Amino acid sequence: MAYNLLKGKRGIIFGALNDQSIAWKVAERAVEEGAQLVLTNTPVACRMGTISQLAEQTGSTVIAADATKVEDLEMLFSEAMQVLGGKIDFVLHSCAMSANMRKKRPYDDLDYGLLDKTLDISAISFHKMLQVAKKLDALNDFASVLALTYVASHRTFFGYNDMADAKSLLESIARSFGYIYGREKGVRVNTISQSPTYTTAGGGIKGFDGLFDFADRMSPLGNANADECADYCVVMFSDLTRKVTMQTLFHDGGFSNMGMSLRGMTQYNKSFIDENTDKDTGKIIYG
Repeated sequence: MAYNLLKGKRGIIFGALNDQSIAWKVAERAVEEGAQLVLTNTPVACRMGTISQLAEQTGSTVIAADATKVEDLEMLFSEAMQVLGGKIDFVLHSCAMSANMRKKRPYDDLDYGLLDKTLDISAISFHKMLQVAKKLDALNDFASVLALTYVASHRTFFGYNDMADAKSLLESIARSFGYIYGREKGVRVNTISQSPTYTTAGGGIKGFDGLFDFADRMSPLGNANADECADYCVVMFSDLTRKVTMQTLFHDGGFSNMGMSLRGMTQYNKSFIDENTDKDTGKIIYG
């Protein structure tokens, strides 16, 4: 069901590759809510992915740009304002890649050249994007900017590698830039910490199936999927959240506040569920 939450708003979505991408789902929901969009990804990703199908489906324009290159971002924001007929109301940063993970380099044996690329693509590109937008005065007052993050920025997760460092930096940039942009233009800058989600990028994480299952068992509401994340992004883009900024917003079914759940415990002790069942009523005791 659509509520016209983004009626008349203009947005730029970074990072849609295929229909598994969270950015893809966000683009679909944003258009359903009345937004006009420019979709962007690297030139290679635009050629190899199916972003043109999304553009046709949503009536959007694709402008290829490398988010790590300032000149590309300057071109992107300038052309997007021309295409959309005005300044931008919301932006989604969904850019992340670790070459160390792809090459199976463990955290205690990183290639530092690859680490530089991880940080540039996954975090510093967010700063570049914000800085370019501010210098060009490309965002409307009270615009909303989001980036996708993960709880590994706060806690150590086996196999998440140097992406954890990148996500920590990403969240710091959101806070630091959020202060400046908020004071000067009322622009909100937040990150959404999403559950493990089956995307092209997520599938590259070592032991992802186990990570996904563990998070689902631990979370009272279960893992949040890509469609649900898109719903949350739409709310954050809307005028309903005009005083929310500089936050890491956990969209993870409650995982970030859990220590151990019953479902998690039973994975390690099969008899545990029997020990916590009321013998008279047969109901599980969760206390």
